[in-house]
Amino acid sequence: MADNTPSGPVELGAAMDYAEHDKTYNLFLGLTKYGSIFCIALLAAMAFGFFTPAGFISSTILFVLICVLGAFLLR
Repeated sequence: MADNTPSGPVELGAAMDYAEHDKTYNLFLGLTKYGSIFCIALLAAMAFGFFTPAGFISSTILFVLICVLGAFLLR
């Protein structure tokens, strides 16, 4: 017997799970937003710690403040 299932690209006939696509895309956007805030906060805290006489504790506090402020603003 002949097999009539589509053998071409998925776009031409396979059922798509759009809810799962939306969940995955929203997860990707969230990770991108908060990952960018983390990297920016880390770079700013490292620059503050290395190029000023403030020290490690002050740069750690700055890192936490930037992360919290960024997460609050991007919510």
